[in-house]
Amino acid sequence: MPIALLTDRAVISIAGEDATSFLAGLVTCAVDDAGAARFGALLTPQGKIIADFFLVGRQGIAGQDIGGQGGQKGFLIDAPKSVADTLLKRLTIYKLRAKVTLAATELCVFASLGEGVAPVQDTVSFTDPRYAAMGERLIGSAAALASRLDAAPSAYEAHRIGLAMPQGGRDFAYGDAFPHEACLDQLGGVDFEKGCYVGQEVVSRTQHRGTARTRVVALRVSGPVAEGAQITAGDRPLGQVGSVDAAQGRAIALLRLDRLAEALAANSPLLAGDTLVRAEKPGWARYAFPEITAQENPKEPTSMNR
Repeated sequence: MPIALLTDRAVISIAGEDATSFLAGLVTCAVDDAGAARFGALLTPQGKIIADFFLVGRQGIAGQDIGGQGGQKGFLIDAPKSVADTLLKRLTIYKLRAKVTLAATELCVFASLGEGVAPVQDTVSFTDPRYAAMGERLIGSAAALASRLDAAPSAYEAHRIGLAMPQGGRDFAYGDAFPHEACLDQLGGVDFEKGCYVGQEVVSRTQHRGTARTRVVALRVSGPVAEGAQITAGDRPLGQVGSVDAAQGRAIALLRLDRLAEALAANSPLLAGDTLVRAEKPGWARYAFPEITAQENPKEPTSMNR
């Protein structure tokens, strides 16, 4: 079964007797002593995403002195390498008198392409908590899984884009996007029943008022589309293209759903540059997607000049 090394990920270790309570008061997801795998984020006080990540108990890494923390219980954070340093520094600022030790590690992150994997000694493995179809993730040393690698990172990227699973830094901007815009509420990244955490007031207000208008959507394309291209209907902007897989004719975008509904009602084509695109609701999404007659039998998207 295909397993890829995700070279764009980093692993942070958090250990100590206060690890659970320390994280519970900071991050958007549930945190428990059992170390169940979670998807969550650390936010600014204004409710914007500093980093999103996977959180899992570190006990599966047997016999390893991770970051000088010995056999202490705690958690591993699987985070984007681009924001891992920022995340570690921010957590360190919040540490104060908490009895926790924070450390970057040399551990690596691996992922299967939609299939389960047999247990591997000295690794932590878990089903992607966002969406089971994404497959399993594994955290361990490069040596532990060297013989099991049989897929390139690009294959995992194609798998991710095919399922319209957003990635921070490409499909939404760190420091600018709110959790609902990045669909953390759809992907199990926000626990609306837990106690206070940084940025909770903004997230709760958005949830209760139902005011999230910008969402991650899937795109079908058949012509050239650049990442970062603006999506328009007529002269009106709807959003922006994120990750693109030209070989599959698939992409991910961040769109204003109210403007998408208006464009569909007016039978106005969606364009990314000069290429027609079609917006679709991702398989994991539960938000209300515009259901307009104009999209029931849409034409296949083709490249066109305006």
